[in-house]
Amino acid sequence: MAGEDATFLRPAPIPPRAPPRGVRGPIPWLRRNLFSSPANTVTTILVLLFLAWTIPPLIRWAFIDAAWTGEDRSVCLDGGACWAFIGAKINLILYGQYPPAERWRVVVVAVLFIAGVVPLAIPKVPGKRWNVVYLLIAFPVIAFMLLTGIGVGLRHVPTDRWGGLFVTLVTAVFGIVISLPLGILLALGRRSRLPVVRWLSAGFIELWRGVPLVAVLFMASVMLPIFLPPGVTFDKLLRAMLCIAIFYSAYMAEVVRGGLQAIPKGQYEGSMALGLSFLQRMRLVIMPQALTVVIPGIVNTFIALFKDTSLIMVIGLFDLLGMLKSATNDSDWASPSVPATAYVFAGLIFWIFCFGLSRYSIFIERRLERGRQRR
Repeated sequence: MAGEDATFLRPAPIPPRAPPRGVRGPIPWLRRNLFSSPANTVTTILVLLFLAWTIPPLIRWAFIDAAWTGEDRSVCLDGGACWAFIGAKINLILYGQYPPAERWRVVVVAVLFIAGVVPLAIPKVPGKRWNVVYLLIAFPVIAFMLLTGIGVGLRHVPTDRWGGLFVTLVTAVFGIVISLPLGILLALGRRSRLPVVRWLSAGFIELWRGVPLVAVLFMASVMLPIFLPPGVTFDKLLRAMLCIAIFYSAYMAEVVRGGLQAIPKGQYEGSMALGLSFLQRMRLVIMPQALTVVIPGIVNTFIALFKDTSLIMVIGLFDLLGMLKSATNDSDWASPSVPATAYVFAGLIFWIFCFGLSRYSIFIERRLERGRQRR
């Protein structure tokens, strides 16, 4: 037996073999992702055929046959995109009817906002607490005084002169800043052990989720002034921003509540065993985990809010889409390609901001995932 077993032993090491075929590069990626099965192969071929059918005409319309410069509609009669119209109306698209001599104030506010958001968005930059204080307390006051001119000796510019991308961003930022903390409070209230708090929170959430945003905006614009005492009124833009913020706080509350329910019960019990108060448990243990779990849902709500700012057009406020629609009524630019170009441009602007939010949320998710793996 010993002799037979010895025959299976190699007297010398196995000679070196060639390395395995690479799994990186374009060919392995295509084989693994697009042609891994007959169904995927057929789907890939169909998609490629569809792209071959749609992309060349789109490129021809948007670039080859497009009119890039010009002073009126005469340059936009060849059937291509009329980018000359966008160039001619760019100030109107960005600022609306804001006085040209005062548009520097909008630029200053935008720079101040970026100066506060960029350090807050970069994880390695220190001083996040001061960034939050600046963005939530100092910046709104400075922006209000600069944009309206109240309290700083500048020319007063009422909000009915605001418009374009400027109003879209103001409405979206206001809605995001208000809807998230209010949604967190509503989510905590709906999970409260106090029946009154739980019922009020649930009733508030279901009320706002049960009506369309357009109806809410119409109520705030048309019906609310009827119920106010004589001589009492609120700015129309402020009413629209509050409606959007409150409306989406109800959706945000359900997103956050889902995150709270996903946290294991042991986390609650462990934090209570440490003697932490309710606020300490929420701030230090529960809420950071819950918000991490529902980052995709929060960002999805933010994206929906940003896109729905275009609905303020129905109550007479000219946001980006409303200003573009108004600009297309200019008889000097009456051309079949102008409305299509305007809507494509608006869609591109909305896509850039929404895609940026989406990519940043993916970055945060990956960073948090790496942090959990290190622990």
